[in-house]
Amino acid sequence: MLGSESYDCVYLALGATDLRKSINGLALIVEKSFKLDPFSRKLFVFCNKKRDKIKILKWDNDGFWLYYKRLESSKFKWPSGCNDKAISVSEREFRWLLDGLDLIQHEAHKEVTQRILG
Repeated sequence: MLGSESYDCVYLALGATDLRKSINGLALIVEKSFKLDPFSRKLFVFCNKKRDKIKILKWDNDGFWLYYKRLESSKFKWPSGCNDKAISVSEREFRWLLDGLDLIQHEAHKEVTQRILG
């Protein structure tokens, strides 16, 4: 995900973010609202109100990367909350979110039921 490197942490911006913002606007949210360093080895992820688009802000030694994903027919199961707050999730949980799953998985697999062929 986003190269082969790992990240110290992934932060999700709770609620909806105006995705018309680009690198400078999103970095300002990270710094002023979340009180975090946008130049750190962390991913900062933002979602729009419809929950069908996300932007990912990442610092890369000498500049920022801005990734953008738009879903065509589904929605992200984005956590709600106060728009000036962020939560920390693991890379694994972030992959669940990108795959359309809830962040909180109560079990690894759905229960398998045996089907009897008659």
